[in-house]
Amino acid sequence: MTNGSNELSAETPNTGLNSGGVDTSEGDLAGRVGMMARALFIIAIAFSSWQILTAAGIIIESSLIVRSIHVGFVLLLVFLLKAQYKHGWQKWFDIGLGVTGFALAFYHWIYEGDLILRAGMPTLTDLIVGCVMVALVFEAARRVMGIGLPIVCGLFLAYGLFGQYLPSPLNHRGYDFSQVVDQMYLGTEGIFGIPTYVSSTYIFLFIVFGSFLERAGIVELFTGLAMGAVGRQTGGPAKVAVVSSAMMGTVNGSGIANVVTTGQFTIPLMKRTGFSSTFSGAVEATASMGGQIMPPVMGAVAFIMAETLNIPYVEVVRAAIIPALLYFGTVLWMVHLEAARLGLGGIEPAKDQPTALQRLREKWFLLLPLVVLVSMLFMGFTPLFAGTMGLAFTALLILGLGLVANWPNIWVRTVFWITLALFSSAFLEWGIQATFLLIAALSAILLFVKGGRGTLRLCIDALEEGARNALPVAAACALVGIIIGVMTLTGAANSFARVIVDVGENSLFLSLLLTMLACLVLGMGIPTIPNYIITSSLVGPALEQLGVPLLVSHMFVFYFGIMADLTPPVALAAFAAAPIAKASGMRIGLQCMRIAIAGFAVPFIAVYSPVLMLQDGGPVAEQFGYPLAVAYVSFKAVIAVGLWGIAAIGFLRVPISWPYRLWAIIGASFLVLAQPLTDEIGLFMAFSFLAVLWFKTRAIVGQTMVEPGK
Repeated sequence: MTNGSNELSAETPNTGLNSGGVDTSEGDLAGRVGMMARALFIIAIAFSSWQILTAAGIIIESSLIVRSIHVGFVLLLVFLLKAQYKHGWQKWFDIGLGVTGFALAFYHWIYEGDLILRAGMPTLTDLIVGCVMVALVFEAARRVMGIGLPIVCGLFLAYGLFGQYLPSPLNHRGYDFSQVVDQMYLGTEGIFGIPTYVSSTYIFLFIVFGSFLERAGIVELFTGLAMGAVGRQTGGPAKVAVVSSAMMGTVNGSGIANVVTTGQFTIPLMKRTGFSSTFSGAVEATASMGGQIMPPVMGAVAFIMAETLNIPYVEVVRAAIIPALLYFGTVLWMVHLEAARLGLGGIEPAKDQPTALQRLREKWFLLLPLVVLVSMLFMGFTPLFAGTMGLAFTALLILGLGLVANWPNIWVRTVFWITLALFSSAFLEWGIQATFLLIAALSAILLFVKGGRGTLRLCIDALEEGARNALPVAAACALVGIIIGVMTLTGAANSFARVIVDVGENSLFLSLLLTMLACLVLGMGIPTIPNYIITSSLVGPALEQLGVPLLVSHMFVFYFGIMADLTPPVALAAFAAAPIAKASGMRIGLQCMRIAIAGFAVPFIAVYSPVLMLQDGGPVAEQFGYPLAVAYVSFKAVIAVGLWGIAAIGFLRVPISWPYRLWAIIGASFLVLAQPLTDEIGLFMAFSFLAVLWFKTRAIVGQTMVEPGK
């Protein structure tokens, strides 16, 4: 996964594929100069190695120690990265902050037994170390994410310390300073809470997994497949952006990373074929943000959600399947209508350009790690084990390709792969340790093979890149633990939930609308992860009391946390696309809201009809049974987002006037509610709209088709 920055290396990697299909260019390693850059490189490798070895169970320590060391590495890397670009006392000050944070991360490791024995009775040393660590986490998050998130978390911390002075019902009973510090640092509720646990296990592992796949060439494969599959269709370049971003979402689950990875290719291509700069940037930003809801590897929030709700990760994936298809289907529909409105065709490929099937035949092996990952997830393995095995098989694939790159005999190569597969299956008998021994053996052999060191450099750079890309997420996860710690200490969530429940007794829709606005407003200053944690903690229990299934309520919050990155005035994804598109980030954000209409509509449909997320419940399921209900609600959702798309673009075969667009909007809105009367009205308006439009435009379209030169 890439994020556009390259602070750990002195120059941007120059990647290139060898005959074996693996990127073996010199990359970051050859360009590193200076003691600080080398130190950062070594620390990043150590960070990734620590996380992989603990995830694989080769290093076994308590969860609290793993979380503490994880945060320590994050603090060290963040402050050393900033020190790299400073001079004099400021440079040494940042180095001191990083070293202090890393050293104090071992406090739990060294005094773990003593801390357990004196739980709830912190000493002065405990309080001093706790205050320093909390302050360092605030500062590290500010350095990598800006001031918005630290301000929000600081307000929650101030509430924990001084909330007893607020008027009722906002106040709490009051807590000693030592109680607050204990909650924030010494246990697993504050900076070492569930978000940090997920960051130190699932999230980090899948970030490194994505880095390895990207270094192996998965981006080129996905772009090539998309180009071959939809490039020639109406609006082909924009559809390539949507399809490639959806496929990239199955690997990295990061919206901003998708924008800067696939957008470098797709946005200029869209502009060259006739789409406006604003629309091109908006398509890429909207499609890229959808990567966070695209199974099997969704955004970091999905892992936090599974851990918070104490459900298997595969249940979250299952709930996201239909909404993800609706989301990307709607974006493709918008692109098709806009291209038809502008009269834009597809891309005429070069004579020697391979088709999608040819590209798949050339690089099909890059999909094997994803097949392993998805298979293990649906077989019931934990995401941690499935991710570890997926990463291990990716490393074996890259190392194996580097080894056989210069072997001309196809039969010898076939025997090698069969043998490697047999040895890889040893994990079934001896565990993941056997796979790691096999990786070590291949690495040792590659040291003495022509081109082998380049393959090893690729793997090393992927470890470094994974550590670098994990920093913003890890810093955010540590800091938002403050919010969880304060809410569990004070019970603040209950007070907010009572307000939502009181409103919902009169109108569930109004409660949902308030929740949506809270997500969008919070998303203006903080990323998706803390946005989800705050709003789900406050609103999730309240919506459950109003009859909304808990998973659906959390997915509702998750969706609008993503939509916040597309909604002006902040719209992080839109502003990430702006410099590539050479257009205003604000205008791109406004276009994103139009294109991403499904992202705003589907969560509401799911609340009223939970079967859309494959959950039990809802009047339709009670009346028709579960399978028919899933089919009916999915059909209804397709009709609704289709009508919104027509209304948003203002085109279907011919330009559509505003009265007809309002007709479509009203009809689609009726389909959101799961009531017999509203469904009947909505379906009647939808089909009557399409029928009237078809009869009115038939003559116009027929005349256009026979006019000379048209």
